[in-house]
Amino acid sequence: MAVERPITLLSSADWKSPAEVKADLGAARILRDGRVVFNLAGNKYRLVVWINYPFRVVYVRFIGTHKQYDQIDAQTI
Repeated sequence: MAVERPITLLSSADWKSPAEVKADLGAARILRDGRVVFNLAGNKYRLVVWINYPFRVVYVRFIGTHKQYDQIDAQTI
């Protein structure tokens, strides 16, 4: 997925559950506790967000290259 598409989706997201994220972005990787990982630009970059579903707020926790992503713990960043 190109970089622009998830940014546009995140800014207008109204997801109530992880299932709704998967419905909009099937390639999203759902982690526990509201964390979601997106592959960007043909898997060149990774975006990790934390979604507060009750309040419908998306917090960007990490954006970086695939190599940088391999050095973090997406569940705790």
